[in-house]
Amino acid sequence: MSKALEGVRILDFTHVQSGPTCTQLLAWFGADVIKVERAGEGDATRAQLRDIPDVDSLYFTMLNHNKRSITLDTKRPAGKEVLETLIRDCDVLVENFAPGALDRMGFSWERIQELNPRMIVASVKGFGPGPYEHCKVYENVAQCAGGAAATTGFDDGPPVVTGAQIGDSGSGLHLALGIVTALYQRTVSGRGQRVQTAMQDAVLNLCRVKLRDQQRLDRNGVLEEYPQYANGTFGESVPRAGNASGGGQPGWILKCKGWEDDSNAYIYFITQAAAWPAICRVIGREAWIDDPAYATPRARLPRLMEIFATIQEWTKTLTKFEAMDILNKYDIPCGPILSMKELAEEPSLRATGTIVEVDHPERGPYLTVGNPIKLSDSPTIVTRSPLLGEHTDEVLAQLGYSGEQIARLREERVI
Repeated sequence: MSKALEGVRILDFTHVQSGPTCTQLLAWFGADVIKVERAGEGDATRAQLRDIPDVDSLYFTMLNHNKRSITLDTKRPAGKEVLETLIRDCDVLVENFAPGALDRMGFSWERIQELNPRMIVASVKGFGPGPYEHCKVYENVAQCAGGAAATTGFDDGPPVVTGAQIGDSGSGLHLALGIVTALYQRTVSGRGQRVQTAMQDAVLNLCRVKLRDQQRLDRNGVLEEYPQYANGTFGESVPRAGNASGGGQPGWILKCKGWEDDSNAYIYFITQAAAWPAICRVIGREAWIDDPAYATPRARLPRLMEIFATIQEWTKTLTKFEAMDILNKYDIPCGPILSMKELAEEPSLRATGTIVEVDHPERGPYLTVGNPIKLSDSPTIVTRSPLLGEHTDEVLAQLGYSGEQIARLREERVI
């Protein structure tokens, strides 16, 4: 069975997280991803946060599966010639250099189009055009500039960034969609095009419900489903809402049995309107079903914190899994707070390929995330990340270089 992107060749000039997330996803779908790295150094993450001395870090291995690695010095004339050959041979060039870096290398959009008019050039930048477009951006900077931090946390505390890598990995996922879309359009137009994702834009896209709430706040002065309602105050911008759901179904994180010693003994509980009678029966508050003070979603809004406190008295008598089992019988929306350890050990995630064990020739077996997108006709097989320059000779031979030419490039330290 062929892969969805089989036959597509990606020239991968990305490093760290945002770009490698994108190209790894394309590789999982079957694209031939050729990762270009500096000889002797490679992607900076090979050496970052190492848990085993002198071995590629988990940071690198978990972002570069299913790729091939070549080393190439593009500053040397012979290296530029190799790069020109690669550009002619590939379908997509992906990069997350600083703005203008490709131009300084001598490979502007116009030059790339001369070499290969069908090539798609895809880029991740920190900001789009504007006052900050030349600024350097990392994960947490993107979260702050994209609106996530300002709306995360509790109202009486500072802005908080999330552990989900919505700036880096989120941008990479957006860029991958742009590349696949451009590839599809090329089947009609015959032309390549530029694809760009700004990290600020990607984070804001993921925070769209908060932009929705800003407009509602501007119009009405309050946000009734936020915990500040009805006794708190609202300023001019969307406040931090603690664990409020961000939608029309009020939710909160509640303590479960063992919370005193287990920092993850909690459950997320949603008081969905359709499930309200069942909620009342489960927690022993049947009188609330017909009580005008609780019977409707509108009546419950100013009492949400009181309601969640009462529900928590019930959840504290059960483990998060016991509570979940009971609540699911009544179709009451809920979810346990799962730690990374619990997720790593969850058999069902192993069975679906969401978590995969991969064997590496230097570090041995390790866990990684698998492809979160499942295609029925193109299942993903996760293969290990490449060693630095592991496929240099193989790729050059496929480009038509002879053994003598490859040996000469190595002697000249081009590869």
